[in-house]
Amino acid sequence: MARIVDLSKPIQYNPGDPRFMKVKIKHKPHRKARFILRLFGLSKKLFPNQWEGWADDSIQKMGVHSTTHIDAPWHYHPTCEGKPAKTIDEVPLDWCYGDGIVIDMRHKEDFDAITVSDIQDYLSEQELQLRPGMIVLIMTGRDQHMGTKRFFTHGTGMSAAATSWLIDQGIKVMGIDQWGWDLPLPYMIKKAKESGDSEFFWEAHLVGRDKEYCHMEQLTNLSALPKQGFKVCVFPLKIVGASAAPARVVAILDED
Repeated sequence: MARIVDLSKPIQYNPGDPRFMKVKIKHKPHRKARFILRLFGLSKKLFPNQWEGWADDSIQKMGVHSTTHIDAPWHYHPTCEGKPAKTIDEVPLDWCYGDGIVIDMRHKEDFDAITVSDIQDYLSEQELQLRPGMIVLIMTGRDQHMGTKRFFTHGTGMSAAATSWLIDQGIKVMGIDQWGWDLPLPYMIKKAKESGDSEFFWEAHLVGRDKEYCHMEQLTNLSALPKQGFKVCVFPLKIVGASAAPARVVAILDED
């Protein structure tokens, strides 16, 4: 029998989210539908007995990067590997379902990037091996800050070298349980200005200029998973031409 573990952030308004990432959803109660039906010419006496009308909801504001989502190669750069980069509707679904593995990086301090050695050491210590087509989940533990301002401003993050190394192992999809794949955005902006280094800002994302891959951001609940021995399903909404899409990311564990 399979057990499904939800790795997705609830889609709702969070006051701690930065202004450009806030979600706004309008919930329409059942009585609103009764009013609409009367406008359509259906009299009240023809309403089904004891029926309150239908509930409805509309997403009034939500960017494709606002909640648990998967980024397409198009997000990183217009081209990749000498070809037009894939938009989210062009990402092969074969990439989005596969054997999962959790890499525990909870020991990493805020603003200390995850390196190739960090990942290699963990795999060696845990006697784990990567295989092409696996979906790699980086556990930082920063999902505990979801819904607060700290979620946006604090965390570790993947280095460009570590991202590139995973792709070289045949990994097409990877993900992390913090706000972004790189070091926190406000920190990167501050350090780029201080250092004058044009290669510092967004360094892990920009690996996607040269190597084709996708990453997920704002995962949660990775601590509920074993290190390996499960499947990951991360099918994105099929938004034509988009740089990313929300996804209901789940892990599937066979407990027989």
